[in-house]
Amino acid sequence: MPPKIAVCLWFDDQAEEAAKFYTSLIPNSEITGILRPDASRPAVMVNFTLGGAAFQGLNGGPHVKHNEAASISVSTKDQAETDRLWDALLANGGSELQCAWLKDRFGVHWQIVPEALPKYLGASDTEAAGRAMQAMLGMKKIVVAELEAAFRGA
Repeated sequence: MPPKIAVCLWFDDQAEEAAKFYTSLIPNSEITGILRPDASRPAVMVNFTLGGAAFQGLNGGPHVKHNEAASISVSTKDQAETDRLWDALLANGGSELQCAWLKDRFGVHWQIVPEALPKYLGASDTEAAGRAMQAMLGMKKIVVAELEAAFRGA
C-alpha cells in the first residue's frame, strides 16, 4: 500500500532517471513502484523513498519548473558525506547556490546540511553563533572546519 503522504516532484520526462539517481545517493532509499502504461514511453509516475521519506516523480511535461520554494533537505553526518552528496548532485549540469543550497541537473533544489550547522547556529553562546552565521552566509557548500573556526573565533 502506498504511503498516505508523499512529496510529488514534477518532471518533463526524467522522473525515472531522477529517482534512480537520487536513490543511489541516499542510504535507506528505493524505487517502490513505476507506472508505465505504455512500455515504449517514459513512466508516468515513479514512487520512491529517500532516507525513508516518500516521494513521487511525475512526468507531467514541460509546463511547470522546479524553484527554490521547495527543496529536499538532507542532514549529513560529516564533511565527507556533505562533499559526496554535493559533488554528485552538481555533476552533469547542477549549480551551486548559497548557504548549503544547490540545484541538480533535473532542476530540483537541495539543501545539504552538515549536522554541525544547526549545532553552531543554535548554540547558547550567541556571539559564537553569530560568527558561525556570518561564516555560513559567505559559503555555498558548508565547510565544517571553516564553520567551526568561525564559531571558536579563530
